[in-house]
Amino acid sequence: MEVEAYRGADDPASHSFRGRTARNAVMFGPPGHLYVYFVYGMHFCANITCLGDGEAGAVLLRAGEVISDPAVAFTRRPTARRTADLARGPARLASLLGLGREHNGVDVTDPESPVRVLAGPPVDPAAVRTGPRVGVAAAHGTPWRFWLGGSPAVSPYRPGRGA
Repeated sequence: MEVEAYRGADDPASHSFRGRTARNAVMFGPPGHLYVYFVYGMHFCANITCLGDGEAGAVLLRAGEVISDPAVAFTRRPTARRTADLARGPARLASLLGLGREHNGVDVTDPESPVRVLAGPPVDPAAVRTGPRVGVAAAHGTPWRFWLGGSPAVSPYRPGRGA
């Protein structure tokens, strides 16, 4: 598991840095909603909003691990060579989960939602690592990327443009 945090007007790497737009409106709350956006003209990425209504902030879902039946996952990501590559990177993860523009704004806390976040087993805080965000041009040194140490799905660190 790997995530990356972004916060409103004080974070130049955030989509909400220059204020609210039609594209980023979901980032301004309420918390617990998907912010899904199209990037590089070819991929979707997904964030979960995490700050109060009117305050922009979200956590980018950077990577995940398949914990049951990888054969099903390989049908969605047939070009993946290894299980660890199925959901390594935010676009691959969104693709594996079947997330698209139609999921933008979905409440992941609603039991009736087509996309939900469920509680998993507790994580030992000592297993959580933090470091600089990956592939951003601005605020690349901000240590707001978090991952589980030893996870094979974690993105390799590559400094962003200007790093």
